[in-house]
Amino acid sequence: MKRVVVTGMGAITPVGNDVKTMWDSMINGKSGIGLVTRYDPSLTKAKVVAEVKDFDPTVYIDKRECRRIDLFTQYAMAAADQAVEDSGIKGRIDPERFGVYAGSGVGGMETFYEQSKNMFNDKNISPFFIPMMISNIAAGNIAIKHKAMGPCLPVVTACSTSTHAIGEAFRAIKFGYADAIIAGGAEAALHPLAIRGFTSCKALTMSEDPENASIPFDKRRNGFVLGEGAGMLVLEEYEHAVARGAKIYGEICGYGNTCDAHHVTAPDPDAAGSGRCVKLALEEADYKTGEPIYINAHGTSTPMNDSTETKAFKAALGDEAYKAHISSTKSMTGHMLGATGAVEAMAALLALGTGIIPPTIGYKEPDPECDLDYTPNKAVKADVTLALSTTFGFGGHNACIAFRKI
Repeated sequence: MKRVVVTGMGAITPVGNDVKTMWDSMINGKSGIGLVTRYDPSLTKAKVVAEVKDFDPTVYIDKRECRRIDLFTQYAMAAADQAVEDSGIKGRIDPERFGVYAGSGVGGMETFYEQSKNMFNDKNISPFFIPMMISNIAAGNIAIKHKAMGPCLPVVTACSTSTHAIGEAFRAIKFGYADAIIAGGAEAALHPLAIRGFTSCKALTMSEDPENASIPFDKRRNGFVLGEGAGMLVLEEYEHAVARGAKIYGEICGYGNTCDAHHVTAPDPDAAGSGRCVKLALEEADYKTGEPIYINAHGTSTPMNDSTETKAFKAALGDEAYKAHISSTKSMTGHMLGATGAVEAMAALLALGTGIIPPTIGYKEPDPECDLDYTPNKAVKADVTLALSTTFGFGGHNACIAFRKI
């Protein structure tokens, strides 16, 4: 079995369109959440979102090609370009040993909506409709651009999408199926149709105050804030990375993948599946009781998720859960759906490498059911040796990945 490391990262997020800007925002508690500007706010009851700002796809993609690619794919390709550039792997890997594991929870929402309107208005349907909309197309476009001819897998597991993409890419490299894989996810679902759908299933906050909307683990929490963007990492076999002198952010050392098999939207309140997921990642990472750890929590700011996730940490760690540094960067980025796991994996890696734990901002009122250390409002210094990132998705999908320093 091979060791797997991270050698490149790229990000398009509500708090910055590159990894450095994103990380600076996170550790300084800068929020990307605000009132919607993308469309007429009167179209939806939920008014607060986390939009990507000042994104120029033509920096990464030919202007003509942009018209044939949905926004979620544009985000994905931009983040992948950044990650590949950061890794320095271009031209230094066999294309047949280079893969892409990139997913999206929703896919081309804007494209689907616009082409549906065309149909009902008796207009022509674009020949690019299907290859713009389908969820696998971000992975396909990334592979085409970077000549990645190895394994290509577009994971789709709702909010757990990009954590699962990273975890499955980790396994593919670990067991020798590839030498490097671009892994992550992208989402561009800030559309009235999606907002109204999430509102109907009572998932979104109705708060119109951006500073008190995404407030994970706070007693006042009442729903998540929808975000967007992309996160991509270059995962690489350790010896391959060392041989070419690559910089290494950290080693992926554990992965958990379970299902609640309980309900289409609600987590299992007993946290049996999510707790086991975290425990599996800890076991593979060879966690020892007493180790200082950081957990970038799923922390959606929904009443059920945050209390259930707290139970999951206690189930996996026992009393050590009270010593863990935990935070939810969704308090700043909102919930980026299929992109959220990759962005939060990067935050976990950077916390591990820098010794800075990003905060959970907006935290004011403790909840007795959420009684762990969520790093309220201000970043803290902590020399952790193990970092986890957890995501839990509709359908009961649970994912957890673990990182160590090299």
